[in-house]
Amino acid sequence: MSQKEPKTEIAFDTRPVDAWIGVPLGGGQMKDPVGANDIRRWVQGMQNPNPLYYDEQYAEQSRFSRLVAPMSFAVCTDDSHGAGPAIQGHIEGTHMLFGGDEWWFFGPRIAPGDRIRRDRMLFDYKVADTRFAGPTMFSRGDTTYVNHEGMFVAKQRSTSIRYRADEARTRAQFDETEAPAWSLEQIEAVEKQKFEYIHSIRALGHDRRLFAKEGDRLPLRPIGPHTIMSFTTEWRAYLMTVWNAFADDGGPSSLHQAGWLPEMSRDLEGAKVDPTLGDGLYHGPSRGHVQKEYAQLIGLPRAYGYGATMGAWMIDYVANWAGEWGDILHANMTYRSPAFEGDLSLLNGEVLTVDESGPIPIVTLRIEMTNQKGEVMATGDAKVRLPTEDHPEP
Repeated sequence: MSQKEPKTEIAFDTRPVDAWIGVPLGGGQMKDPVGANDIRRWVQGMQNPNPLYYDEQYAEQSRFSRLVAPMSFAVCTDDSHGAGPAIQGHIEGTHMLFGGDEWWFFGPRIAPGDRIRRDRMLFDYKVADTRFAGPTMFSRGDTTYVNHEGMFVAKQRSTSIRYRADEARTRAQFDETEAPAWSLEQIEAVEKQKFEYIHSIRALGHDRRLFAKEGDRLPLRPIGPHTIMSFTTEWRAYLMTVWNAFADDGGPSSLHQAGWLPEMSRDLEGAKVDPTLGDGLYHGPSRGHVQKEYAQLIGLPRAYGYGATMGAWMIDYVANWAGEWGDILHANMTYRSPAFEGDLSLLNGEVLTVDESGPIPIVTLRIEMTNQKGEVMATGDAKVRLPTEDHPEP
């Protein structure tokens, strides 16, 4: 009887991570207050067509009487997609993907002129064996967003998937290295769906969404097909990609010493002379989003989108359905697969429950994002406070 080959153990020492759990972390803080065009650039990059966030004349007639940012904008005020606290401790030869985001929203909206600071901390982690890369760390870190008046805006608990890039390349779980082709007729059909979605936002307008019942379906929202251009536009919507927009607050962090591959590391010293060296997209951990050879270096087949953007799409989708008088209280989203170049992302939603036991109805929604093949990219639940006829002004 033949003996089985001994199983090769993959080195994945997580002890350096342990020292960072529960440590208040430093990082970048925005130098300047939020600008109106920061918000406009954000909704443009996220392809969110709600005029509340880019048309000041429309916004003046709203609940807020001024231009405000969508609830998804909080992550735009951070210097690492809110994932920095979940990428602490050195693990050699690793890369990371976004595994999900849990959000708590506390009421205040971000508007032009606001200054937002962040408090950060690594929450916890676990290691599991995955088909994608063998031993894989799922670490969670918290970022709390506080405005200049000391009011808590939101808390984000981001999940980072840290894995050995060489093992992911060997396993090659993703195929289809070439982006799918779309016919003119198919593109026209997608554009029609997009206009139907925009119409659903415009139809509600400044009105209150007063009614929802279990089983109600949210309107379909298509995004894509994704291209290198759309990925780049997304990236440039994040304020952290603007050269010298953030200043390090001096607190401890090992984000830039997390064990990135040399090809995916920033040259922070060189960036003092040539800022592209610390840009992240030209050089650094995000170059795989727009360059196939670097995507394949970390085990992915071709250019791909951003986990934080997937989270923004889902938050925006819920908020646009709820309308300007609705408030997202909590959302917990899990990301299963990136949005790859050439793919179409399709957002669907359903009302799971309506709780009318309190003074204001609380609706729980189930949100799912799939690609054009029906493969699930992301899923999650969100709790939304719907308005009443006498809902107070903010």
